[in-house]
Amino acid sequence: MFNIFTFIYDVLATLSFIIFYPFVLVARLHTGKDSGTRLTKLGLFNPPELGDKVIMYHAVSVGEVMSLEKLLKKTKEAYPDYKLVLTTGTKTGQELAHKKYSEIVDYITYLPFDIPFAVNNFFNRIKPSVVLIAETELWPDFAMHAKKRKIPVIIINGRISDESFKSYKLLKPFFSVILNLYTKICTQSELDRERFIAIGNKPENTVVMKNLKFDIDKPDSDIDLKKGDNRVLIAGSTHHEENPIVIRTYDKLKQKHSNLKLIIAPRHLERISGIEKLLSDYDYAVGSRSKNDNFTDKDIIILDTLGELKKCYATADIAFIGGSFNKTGGHNPLEAAIFGVPTISGPSIKNFRDIYAILQRAGASEVVKNEKEFLEVLDKLLSDSQVLANAEKACEGIFDDQKGSLEFVINEIKTYL
Repeated sequence: MFNIFTFIYDVLATLSFIIFYPFVLVARLHTGKDSGTRLTKLGLFNPPELGDKVIMYHAVSVGEVMSLEKLLKKTKEAYPDYKLVLTTGTKTGQELAHKKYSEIVDYITYLPFDIPFAVNNFFNRIKPSVVLIAETELWPDFAMHAKKRKIPVIIINGRISDESFKSYKLLKPFFSVILNLYTKICTQSELDRERFIAIGNKPENTVVMKNLKFDIDKPDSDIDLKKGDNRVLIAGSTHHEENPIVIRTYDKLKQKHSNLKLIIAPRHLERISGIEKLLSDYDYAVGSRSKNDNFTDKDIIILDTLGELKKCYATADIAFIGGSFNKTGGHNPLEAAIFGVPTISGPSIKNFRDIYAILQRAGASEVVKNEKEFLEVLDKLLSDSQVLANAEKACEGIFDDQKGSLEFVINEIKTYL
C-alpha cells in the first residue's frame, strides 16, 4: 500500500507542479509578491557544512515560529553537539526566524516544494537526525521520502480544528495513509489525540504533549500607573477600525462604572493622533505614557511608547485583544492571561484559534461577535466581582494545566538520536 501510494502521489504532485506552478509564478511576478525563493524551495541551495548530527524544526509561519522560541533555546542547551536547522513555509515566517533566531539556529531556510525532485534535493543537502514539525503541517512527499531515508518525522503541538475535522473524516482513507507516514503525532489535548485517531492514525503513535504556546514566562512589570481602587480596561494592539469601538464602549461603561479607567495601546504608533482626535469629542482627562501620566488624575492613558504593552497588562483587570474586529486575525491573548487578566476579543481570531479554544473552554476568555456583545460581556465582568474572580482564576489554572510540553519534546527528541 505504501509503495503504491508513494508512486501515485509522486506522479500527481509532479504533474500538478509542472502544469500549475508557471501560472502561479506569473501571477506573483505580475503582482510583485514574488519572494524570489524558487531555487531554494526546489532544494537548490548551498547550506554551510552541517554534518550528520542535525535536529530540524519546521514552522510554517509567524505564529508557529514564535511558539518555538523557548524550545529552540532548550534544544540547543540539551543537545550542544547537534546543529539546529529551522525551516519555514512563508516569507513573513522566514523574516521573523532570521530576526529572532539567527544567533540560536545554525541554518534557516524554506521547506521544499512537496515534489520528489525538491524534497530529495533538500535531503541531499540537509541530513537531519530527526524532524519536528510544529502544528499540523502535512506534507506527504516530504514525509514519504524521510521515511525511505529512515529519518523520524514528528508532529508537535498537533491540533485539528472543528472545521478541519469534518473534512478529514470525509477523506479518512486518504489521511490515514498520510498520517501513518509520520513517526509520531504529539497533540495539544486529549480531544486532538482522539481526532487524529478517528481519521486513521495509530493510537500507539498518538500522544498528548500539551501546548507549547503556553510555556511562557511572566514579564517583570515595573510600570506603576497609580491604579488605586480603580478598575482598568486595557485595549491592546488595537487597529484603526477598533479604536472607535473601544472608545464608544468605554464611554457607555463609564456611565455605570465610574471607577473604570482605560489604557489604549494602538498596534501602530502613527495611529495615536487619530485616537487623540476621537477622544477630543469626549470629556475625559487623557494622558500619555511617554509623559509619565497616571490614573491619579487621568481617565484614559494612551500607551505611546514601544515595548511596554506586555508590562502594562499587569495593571489591568480586563483586556481587549486587538486585531480581532477586523480581518487581521487577532493578537496573542496569553500576554494578558499570564498576569491573570481575562481577555475579550472580536470574531477574527484565526492567528491564535487554538489558544482561544483552550481559554474559552476554561472560562478565561470571551470571543464576541460585535460591539453590542463586547459591551455586554464587559458590563457582566465589571458588575459581578465573582464572575471576574472566576475568570481570573481560570487564567492562572490554564498555565498550570499546560505545563510540561517543553520538557516533553526535549525528552522525545532523545529517543531518536
